[in-house]
Amino acid sequence: MKLETNLPVAVVGAGPVGLAAAAHLVSRGLTPIVFERGASVGASLLEWGHVRVFSPWEYNIDSAAKALLEAAGWDAPEPTDLPTGRQIVKQYLEPLAGLPTIAPGLKLSAQVTAITRTGLDKVSNKDREQAPFEVRWTDADGNEQASVVRAVIDASGTWTRPNPMGVDGLPVLGERSAASYIDYGIPDVLGAERGKFANRTVLVVGSGHSAINVALALLSLQDEEPGTRVIWALRRNRIERLLGGGLNDQLPERGALGLAAKRAIDTGRLQVLAPFAANRLVQADGKIAVVGNLNQTQMTLMVDRIVVATGFRPDLDILSELRISVDPATEAPPALSPLIDPNFHSCGTVPPHGVVELAQPEPNLFIIGSKSYGRAPTFLMATGFEQARSVVAELAGDHVAAREVHLVLPETGVCSVDFRDGDTPAAASSCCGGPASTTSSCCVADEVAKAEGDAGCGCGTGTAAILKATNTTEPA
Repeated sequence: MKLETNLPVAVVGAGPVGLAAAAHLVSRGLTPIVFERGASVGASLLEWGHVRVFSPWEYNIDSAAKALLEAAGWDAPEPTDLPTGRQIVKQYLEPLAGLPTIAPGLKLSAQVTAITRTGLDKVSNKDREQAPFEVRWTDADGNEQASVVRAVIDASGTWTRPNPMGVDGLPVLGERSAASYIDYGIPDVLGAERGKFANRTVLVVGSGHSAINVALALLSLQDEEPGTRVIWALRRNRIERLLGGGLNDQLPERGALGLAAKRAIDTGRLQVLAPFAANRLVQADGKIAVVGNLNQTQMTLMVDRIVVATGFRPDLDILSELRISVDPATEAPPALSPLIDPNFHSCGTVPPHGVVELAQPEPNLFIIGSKSYGRAPTFLMATGFEQARSVVAELAGDHVAAREVHLVLPETGVCSVDFRDGDTPAAASSCCGGPASTTSSCCVADEVAKAEGDAGCGCGTGTAAILKATNTTEPA
């Protein structure tokens, strides 16, 4: 059996990195078929669409995608503007997905359930490399479908699999049954989800900047809804290191974030528990009793809602019939893992990489984007674009280009000021979307967050901080 080279290439996920892969495939004369679980491209970004990323447009647009769009007369955003997640989707991803070279192969509301080699299970060897892949998926009506492809690029991300509340990596007892009281990631507490949080006691769990941002946004809500109370629980006692960048942070806005949180703590507006380990959640009279240990002393908190901002992890289930290899600790490809291991690296120290580091035992299968980083929280969107370029060059037979480095991370940061739509400036809290700066600036506080699995380098989540809650020097 000989692999048919005229088959399309499957791309799982129509976010920024998945659509970048599609753009590179088209530019190389290959045909993409893109599977997106959501009803729109960039579905995950729309879930944090209220948040601005911390790098300007110039770092959030893939080079091949830009070339295709400009050839079609696209009106590019101002390169120095800072987009929200929603703006990235509306002004960039939707026009890209609508191009006649990409649109025919886009499958929306298409949930990929499994991928295999046609006619072969994981154990079978005979003619394995020549067998095409079969992608199983369900359409918007729940009907099961199958598509045969020559290669698979998994850019499905990690957004749909947030880390649980437990310090041991497991949900605490009662966490699953209390799901209706818990939000994961970065809820829009000042917008669409305001009603869930106004005049409620909210426990925010996590020691990274996503958690700080949620806490500060809740304090903004408290200004308008005085019955709102905020408790911030860090699972490890690193509060001084987390907030210690302050004015010494080479990114002033990021330093301002730490200073704002510190002011809120010092004035008693933000109650901090550190180190706090939740052991059990108990539902009682419309509230949640959080039973845990503070400094090894048992305590119980009564709260109305919980926000768990402890990072994300990859879902590898759809690849269970393929031969994949991941590092046992990070769940990243083995050759990539030592370059991104959060025990040793922050986003500023991760080198550009491509097909060599992403190779899997299953030929023509590649995991790219934030999912390729496994549990490491140091992913940058620009790095994902470089992964896509390198992998597609390999699939096109251009092995030299696949091994070149086209991404140079500058010494000055592009993690910039964070705004909400129509609101006042707020502090940047992470390297998101574009290249990182030096470890001492952009990622100064990631040393804390990476140990928590919640560093802000990843662009997949974004963050939001509303300084007006605590900083009287900011305009209202």
